[in-house]
Amino acid sequence: MKVSRPNAKELTPQELQQLERLKVVIKNATADGKLSRKELDDIQAAMFADKKVSLEELQLYSKLIQEKLDSGELEMDYY
Repeated sequence: MKVSRPNAKELTPQELQQLERLKVVIKNATADGKLSRKELDDIQAAMFADKKVSLEELQLYSKLIQEKLDSGELEMDYY
């Protein structure tokens, strides 16, 4: 599904840096194909580090975690 954001602003350098940090945290947490409770907590902490969650952060989470969970490429390791 394509999302249109006609009023979207360019990301600031700080927001881009935050997004890159989140990407690194997610990639490190999912490298072994399993996601532990601590790793998920670390990802959430990275998302909320600036006291807000942007659409870009949610999209990154969806792409790098949720889609992999749905396809079986990644599994939760804390149930």
